[in-house]
Amino acid sequence: MSRRKKIQKRERPPDSVYNDTTVTYFLNNLMKKGKKSTAEKVFYGALEIIEKKTSQKGVEVFHKALSNVKPVVEVKSRRVGGATYQVPVEVRPNRRNALAVRWLILHSRKRSEHSLAEKLAGEFMAASKNEGASIKKREDTHRMAEANKAFAHFRW
Repeated sequence: MSRRKKIQKRERPPDSVYNDTTVTYFLNNLMKKGKKSTAEKVFYGALEIIEKKTSQKGVEVFHKALSNVKPVVEVKSRRVGGATYQVPVEVRPNRRNALAVRWLILHSRKRSEHSLAEKLAGEFMAASKNEGASIKKREDTHRMAEANKAFAHFRW
């Protein structure tokens, strides 16, 4: 057990447009080399593209996509007696959010559209309909945990 005091989680300020802390978290992860204004242009541009294409609110599509991508279980390596087992464990809420954001950004960057805003919009719309690369990543994670259910007794 650590003797140091618990780390205090800092509250994220909500973003200026939608007054939402989840959007701020996404923007901070989308940002590269400290260019937050560029990340904001890309993200808000993506939400505008979604609104034009689907006639739904962009933020609602974003939240739906995020909730669809969040994994419930994942596998962690556990070394027992010289052998390494993939042990399925439930994902903590903070990590669940972090993984979903990371996967959405990663797979949107791999898409073939022209601008990053279009790529993000495409991935958000696909994920909100339970399709796309980030959803496939979540399904693969769940499938891996299901396949290794036999090692669940090694959970620590």
